[in-house]
Amino acid sequence: MKTKLITLLTSLSLAGPAFAAPQAFDFKDPKGVNTALFHLDAPLESVNGSANGITGTVTFDSEKPSDTKGKIVVASASLTVPNAMMNGHLHSDKWMDAAKYPELSFDVKELKNVKSSGDVTTAEATGTFTCKDVAKELTVPVKLTYLKDKLSARVPNLKGDLLVIRANFKIKRSEFNINPGQYEDKVSDEIELTLSVAGAAAK
Repeated sequence: MKTKLITLLTSLSLAGPAFAAPQAFDFKDPKGVNTALFHLDAPLESVNGSANGITGTVTFDSEKPSDTKGKIVVASASLTVPNAMMNGHLHSDKWMDAAKYPELSFDVKELKNVKSSGDVTTAEATGTFTCKDVAKELTVPVKLTYLKDKLSARVPNLKGDLLVIRANFKIKRSEFNINPGQYEDKVSDEIELTLSVAGAAAK
């Protein structure tokens, strides 16, 4: 009996604790409400727009959020502003050239200064932002919220977990060949980007 007990304890010790495995979260939202916002504040005009053509995959481990990696992609054709004429200009070859450059993306390589409290992690995400085939390394503040078993609350009949990503940062259109130096009295060089998206890991 003593020998069996020792064997059992040894087996449990070697097995160690069970840790959550990294999960792949899909950001192609079946509800179609994932949104990226952009804001330009020039002397003559303030331009506000959005994009909902968002896809991508992010790998997240609730036990080790610092290991987070992944890529968020925005379809250029989904960029839109309220004014129909301006919207046409936005997609044209002089500005975003959506036909030639169908995607914008941010490919996250690592998280720095990671701080977690409960289900919420804040960090600085370093990765490659690509727009019109111009790729630059950026470090942006992010907030990750891990919601275990909450997928069904967002999408009925689907079971799984959610990962909500929020980020806010700025780029310059002159650095990404978006009609640089032109019409800066109406279209500012600085573009503020805001991302609020939820990804699903179905079970």
